[in-house]
Amino acid sequence: MSTIPPIYDVIVVGAGPAGYSSAIRCAQLGLRTACVDHWRNKQGQRILGGAHLNSGCVASITLLESARLYHALNHDLKKHGIHADNISLDIAAMIQRKDSIIDALGHKITDLFKLHKIDSFHATAKLIKPRQLHLTPIDGSEPYRLEGKHIILATGSSPIPLPYAKVDNEFIIDSFAALNMTTLPKKLAIIGAGVIGLELAAIWGRLGAHTVLLEAQESFLSLPDQQISREAYRIYTQQGLDLRLGARVTAAKKVGKKVQVEYQDQEGNHSLKVDRLIVASGRKPNTENLAAPEASLLLDENGYVHVDENCRTNLPGVFAIGDLTVLGPMLAHKGIEEGVFVAEQIAGKHTAIHYDTLPSVIYTDPEIAWVGQTEQVLRALGEPIKIGIFPFSATSRAQASGRTEGLVKIIAHAESDALLGVHIIGPKASELIAEAVLAMEFSASSEDLARTIHAHPTRSEAFHEAALAFKKMLSHIPG
Repeated sequence: MSTIPPIYDVIVVGAGPAGYSSAIRCAQLGLRTACVDHWRNKQGQRILGGAHLNSGCVASITLLESARLYHALNHDLKKHGIHADNISLDIAAMIQRKDSIIDALGHKITDLFKLHKIDSFHATAKLIKPRQLHLTPIDGSEPYRLEGKHIILATGSSPIPLPYAKVDNEFIIDSFAALNMTTLPKKLAIIGAGVIGLELAAIWGRLGAHTVLLEAQESFLSLPDQQISREAYRIYTQQGLDLRLGARVTAAKKVGKKVQVEYQDQEGNHSLKVDRLIVASGRKPNTENLAAPEASLLLDENGYVHVDENCRTNLPGVFAIGDLTVLGPMLAHKGIEEGVFVAEQIAGKHTAIHYDTLPSVIYTDPEIAWVGQTEQVLRALGEPIKIGIFPFSATSRAQASGRTEGLVKIIAHAESDALLGVHIIGPKASELIAEAVLAMEFSASSEDLARTIHAHPTRSEAFHEAALAFKKMLSHIPG
């Protein structure tokens, strides 16, 4: 086994959003940086970007945009007096477009690595002791060791397997395979109506598959504000999604060219036959084989790396970021910020991450986005609150676009008027939430939002009007 001298200031393990952002920032700060990653595309070629780019949100929103356009051509444009005939669907071409976008973005990351002189290793890495890694090259060449003054672990997460629905990626498939199907299943079932399940349902349901979501929980979408969740349930069921709550899958197996799914709910046992079954039951941190036992890296009972508020592990010089920790949810932008945060720590710069102003997004159609606390949490804490709500249907821009579903909900402290949470469901919610994040980051009050002039007509006016609702003023916008 050969040994490379300890020449690196930082070695980043993983080239997803957290990893590549951290590596680039380290290099920008003058640190000699290396990055180790093992991802390969469908052709077996190396590509940077990790699961987020290749099998996560980027792949998902690319296909969702295609599905949205297809659905609009078949349904929504008729309201505008636009009629299209002989519309056809080429899913293989749609997947190819998605792959080409992913490939282009992966090459951009590679170009940034070259620009910043980051050494990149295509290998799996195992921490064998503080500041030392054992690398196994993907090309099968001889393993070797890599040493650095600091090591940043950023290996991300992967789908949680279910023993009663074993993935074969032909009929019972995981989320990666679900983003690479080249034929449209007539009937599709998804185990899990959480973020991943809903995003996949939004794609294939829009393309015309009868989509059934089997959710074990009795409640729908527990993470967002419950008023938003109720509105989402109403909208998605109206769109044709078959949402079955309290449906606990007990078995799934291939029967001929179908999948037979057995599940239980309050009414008893049920059987369902579908063309494909997607397992979207959540994700787990990629910590298996990340560290040798003798390295003594501390993990919790669920496999997450134990870190302090500065993303430092129990080992000197070793950090963990992104999906590997419980510091905030499994979100790409959380990992990116942590990657930059750790890089700046290593370089001697003192910064901070404000997890309480971290936005969350569900990329469905319409989208869901929020920042801060929910009404149910604040009421449980006994906080005095006031709530302002404004529906998009009351804005002229939404009426003009023909997309009037959804609302903006603002929660402020009843005494100090400080913004405590903002919750949105509607088209482009992922873009609109940025205003709320900025307002909360600068400690704005609801009055600040009410006094901020918004262009008319826009969807963002719903923020203004929801803030004005606190003052019990009449809407400025004609209905």
